[in-house]
Amino acid sequence: MSFYVELQNHTAVERQYLLSAPVIEYCRSGNINASMYISFLTQAFYHVSHTVPLLMAAGSRLNMDQEWVRGAIAEYIDEEYGHQEWILDDITACGGDANTVRKGRPGLPIELMISFLYDQINRANPMAIFGMVQVLEGTSVAIATTIAGQLETGLGLPAQATRYLSSHGSLDKEHLKFFEKLMNKVDKPNDCDAIIHAAKVVYQLYGDMLRSITEPL
Repeated sequence: MSFYVELQNHTAVERQYLLSAPVIEYCRSGNINASMYISFLTQAFYHVSHTVPLLMAAGSRLNMDQEWVRGAIAEYIDEEYGHQEWILDDITACGGDANTVRKGRPGLPIELMISFLYDQINRANPMAIFGMVQVLEGTSVAIATTIAGQLETGLGLPAQATRYLSSHGSLDKEHLKFFEKLMNKVDKPNDCDAIIHAAKVVYQLYGDMLRSITEPL
């Protein structure tokens, strides 16, 4: 069994916890308001702001035998740089206050998720960063494009208000192919364990964040 398949199998329960968050069904059915969407974008801004710093931190802690991983991380950094600004643009397009979001702090699930990832990279195993990649890119492919379309229709939003979701739904399809090939090169048990553990925790915390976005009145 390839490690990529093993990763999917070992995180199936946690992935379902995320995907069963009520707000996802609200989005699919058009039962969402602008306030809920801005709440999601706000939390997305906080974790996306740390994507590149986390990748850089992980790359800096790899050893010489993991240069093939460092090269992949460099590609991810190039692809992900600046995406938090897309989110702020989306917030502005929805009538939200991007400046307040920029200066604010995340809710507890995202605060814990960011802290956990830095801790795993710095204290445990930098390969844990790929647990985050598994969750965020896999989720984007599963739901982002569909939800972006529903938001534009249901809320009457212009396309420029869903740039983050729309772009990640399409971009991450290619990223996921790259990720699968990369994960199938991982062969050390401690690296596999670190990635699986990180993915399980990030699925849980990201799912908690989605559940914090309450039902529309």
